[in-house]
Amino acid sequence: MSCWVIYNGSLVSDKFADQARLVAEAAERAGIAVTILKNYETVMDLSVNLSIPDFAILLDKDILLGYFLKSRGVPVYNDPAVIDLCDNKATQYVQLAAQGLPMPRTIVAPKVYPNFSIADSGYFEEVIHRLGLPMIIKEGHGSFGMKVYLIETEEQFYEKVDSLRGVDFVFQEFIATSRGRDIRVNIVGDRIVAAMYRQSETDFRANITNGGVASPIELTLAQEQLALAAAHAVGARFAGVDLLFGENNQPLVCEVNAAAHIRNILNVTGVNVADAMIAYILEDLS
Repeated sequence: MSCWVIYNGSLVSDKFADQARLVAEAAERAGIAVTILKNYETVMDLSVNLSIPDFAILLDKDILLGYFLKSRGVPVYNDPAVIDLCDNKATQYVQLAAQGLPMPRTIVAPKVYPNFSIADSGYFEEVIHRLGLPMIIKEGHGSFGMKVYLIETEEQFYEKVDSLRGVDFVFQEFIATSRGRDIRVNIVGDRIVAAMYRQSETDFRANITNGGVASPIELTLAQEQLALAAAHAVGARFAGVDLLFGENNQPLVCEVNAAAHIRNILNVTGVNVADAMIAYILEDLS
């Protein structure tokens, strides 16, 4: 069999190429012929027939490339529709809420065009009334904890919403009991492969990229069930589900990552999620 492992070539950090190498090495161990490609190395020329692999693993958010490959008959993991759904936190939360999953109270911001404003409409005052302060504002598109803001004052609130005109974003309840800590659960198919606890002493976010420290964790039954339900809700074959600690440590879904990185969880737990990914694909295609 042959496969393409695709990552974004425009990103300068080696973590993206490293992710591709981890997955490619797992495929090679399974006897698969692998080609690692930057996303721009497949020219999406719609008038040209493409020599295609047996499957592709899309470790990127180049959703159009995923749709292009799928249109040419290539099985793509994750499916581009899943990456598309999860890439925008607003659409993801709509889907999670539709399944009744416990998560922080969330309000999806209305579309406001860049050259216009709804500052005098009373809308923002209503959001503050419903969620209170502090609250979280999250842009629709952002990874590694970036574009997530802890809003503690009304001045910060109005400054931030004014700067986000033309951008998809959500307002979200701040879960004080989970400040600086969360759980990352890596799921393949219907199985939890690895999990780690992340904690930061310096930031409200627990992401390792932002200075968080991780350690292995044994999940409770409630955490396991919620992580699996969240991945299933968005249709992800491979997922990194982030869970928060609610009141009495009851788990809440923070978000589902459909292109989750696996190096940190390998370093922390010794579990190479890539091997499980390849095993799943081979069984899925058999």
